[in-house]
Amino acid sequence: MSRDLPQELITSINQGVVHPFFAVELKFDGDKVLRLWTGVGTLVRDDGTEWSGSGSLLEVSSVEETAEMAVKGATLTLSGVPSEVLSLALSEPYQGRVCNLYFGTLLDGAIDTGFTPIFSGYMDQMDIEDGPDTATVILKVENKLIDLERARVSRYTSGYQKSIYPNDLGLDFVEDLQDKKISWGSKG
Repeated sequence: MSRDLPQELITSINQGVVHPFFAVELKFDGDKVLRLWTGVGTLVRDDGTEWSGSGSLLEVSSVEETAEMAVKGATLTLSGVPSEVLSLALSEPYQGRVCNLYFGTLLDGAIDTGFTPIFSGYMDQMDIEDGPDTATVILKVENKLIDLERARVSRYTSGYQKSIYPNDLGLDFVEDLQDKKISWGSKG
């Protein structure tokens, strides 16, 4: 699948010295959002959002795209996690929450291209390798296309319809029609 790059990114790449970075945005319940980038220090976007630098401690696997409608995920690895941050990771529900990955470049320490989205999906599985002082968190994220593979469990019954819309009477007579004999095209 071809992807159009923003003109700013093309210009930055052609300038000779490119400082690429990845940024990860993990959205949890409520207003809790964890934003990390693969640089040092705090990165502030034009919209005022702040991204904490994780340097070489954050690793992003390759993000694969195919021409066919295939569900491909990615893996995020954060090493050197202090134990107090690890307890937060263990207590926060994460499965099914949104994960966005971005790519950008820096020019003279400032964001040159903005953030180009390269992946949007859901947090799926978290593995933690605990050491004596720090831990490594490995988070697998799945593509939003995974929704197309999930079974939709819905029934065309009055009970199911009323569980969603309590005052809807539209399916009240469906069960009576199941055994009703209808004579079509004849007297009777």
